[in-house]
Amino acid sequence: MQKSIIASAIAVLLTAGCNDRTADTVVFGTVRTADEGTPVAEAIAVKDGRYVYVGDKAGAAAYIKEGVTEVIDHTGKGMVMPGCFEGHAHYLMAASLGCMGGLSIDSQKDDVNSFLEKLKLAYSDAKEKGKSSIFGFGWSYLNFSIQGMPTIEQLDAISPDIAVFIHDSEGHKSLANSQCLRNAGIIDAEGNVLKGEIRGGKISMDADGKPDGLLLEQAVAYVRNKGLNFDEILTDDVARQSALLSQQMLLANGYVSYMDGWSNYYGNTRFYDEAEKLDAAGDLHILLGLSYEFDSSCEDVDAELAKAFEVRKYTKGHINADFIKLFIDGTVEGGTGLTIEPYPDGHEGIANWEEDEVADITGKANAQGFTMHIHTMGDGAVHRCVNAFVEKGTKEARNTLVHVRNMPDEDFRRVAENDVVVVGGMLWHVLSDDIWDRIKMIAPEGVAWKSYPMKSFFDNSVVMTSHCDFPATSGSPNDPFGIMEIAVTGSSLYHGQPDVHTRTWWPEELITREQAFQALTVNGAWQMHCEDERGSIKVGKYADFLLIDKDVIECPVTDIHNAKVISTWFEGKKVYQKK
Repeated sequence: MQKSIIASAIAVLLTAGCNDRTADTVVFGTVRTADEGTPVAEAIAVKDGRYVYVGDKAGAAAYIKEGVTEVIDHTGKGMVMPGCFEGHAHYLMAASLGCMGGLSIDSQKDDVNSFLEKLKLAYSDAKEKGKSSIFGFGWSYLNFSIQGMPTIEQLDAISPDIAVFIHDSEGHKSLANSQCLRNAGIIDAEGNVLKGEIRGGKISMDADGKPDGLLLEQAVAYVRNKGLNFDEILTDDVARQSALLSQQMLLANGYVSYMDGWSNYYGNTRFYDEAEKLDAAGDLHILLGLSYEFDSSCEDVDAELAKAFEVRKYTKGHINADFIKLFIDGTVEGGTGLTIEPYPDGHEGIANWEEDEVADITGKANAQGFTMHIHTMGDGAVHRCVNAFVEKGTKEARNTLVHVRNMPDEDFRRVAENDVVVVGGMLWHVLSDDIWDRIKMIAPEGVAWKSYPMKSFFDNSVVMTSHCDFPATSGSPNDPFGIMEIAVTGSSLYHGQPDVHTRTWWPEELITREQAFQALTVNGAWQMHCEDERGSIKVGKYADFLLIDKDVIECPVTDIHNAKVISTWFEGKKVYQKK
């Protein structure tokens, strides 16, 4: 087939005379462009990293020169589509955990006993290597709370002299031993409490008024920042390896753009520094968004804003560092999401920032050309942020709400009118039966089962993009096609366990394939402020595209998740090839 196409193309050239439009690459096949003007094409031609032709096969043939143009015939083999956009995740942090040899806990498989056994091994390794900190991630708050949370006495018995800090799978809670709390100034050498309250967070206490090792929300950030040795944990080499590993995982899944959800996670700019070096060396093959976060326990907001504004120096090439990250609340499932209706026990979650503070930060950030990228779960948190964006924000900033478990009806219109972007959890529509029953007992009645709207965003002309939040959703699909199938069908893609019975939270909010496709491509480009250059297959735009082994718009809907990336192309160069 390919030989016949090349032969016909040569014939066209011989009859047409000299052709100065020679392409570097021509691809034939079903092309889903994500461009409203030409949604489907038969071929694309690429030269100098950009599309120079999108149309039918005959027209593309004029761009082929034998011996110069690489011709790829993907006809009948799946589809060609724009590269996907990952709107919010934590690949850099997750990759760093592996690169540094951190403690990895499986949220589905590890119980309290196996967690403690893994901690023993981590302590022995840290002791042998002379480390002063043990950092880890992944335990399940829901599972551990049922089994009985590990006590600080158990942690201290395993690691009496090395700081232990282990995040839960959502990243909103952590377990810390006494050494870590001493380092952070929470307790003194004798265990007396020096600081018992953290704004926007909670230090859990036992019956005697002493910390029991559990930290929630901004107390997590406070203790992590002060209790661990970041210079030891995140070296330049670890940061570089993490960036390369993250890029490899993203490209293999078909992502050509990635918004990192917390780029100064370890209290420094080493991820920024190493990304800049990689880009300068020509080794960064994705569009990388980096966000600077500061927590509500900070003593001087303006000083933190000044630090955030300093990272603009990294915005060049393939890096966009013009994002500021805040946490407004926690998670509804964990009881820390800020809700309008009270929880069954009467509380309303944790508010990290007051509305006027969010408005002030937004106004100052937008005035400097920065976009707000805010974690919002509960409807109360969403409403607080929307008010702040409307009062002090600018439409040009495209301020962003991340996750959005629940949104008050009145705010859909206001979000659309103010060009606010919603980064939605399209993969969070499936729950196992046991978790479903627990959620109904934990969450406020009005929002327990009405979670993560999608269709309503499209119905109200809100720009919604997609995120996997990896590794916070570790075990759930983090590739675009697994996410798409869940968003379209509410399927039972639950942690890759086909024997686990699941149900859909809010079936009325499922969306069409075309809408999911839009969220993953052109809407992602809008979020990243690059819609004129990327996000769809259109003449003049950068040639960021994928070859997929299925047509996910036409294949059986329950087969979407089986689609695999054959190759990923970034600015006209193949940067990933399936082995």
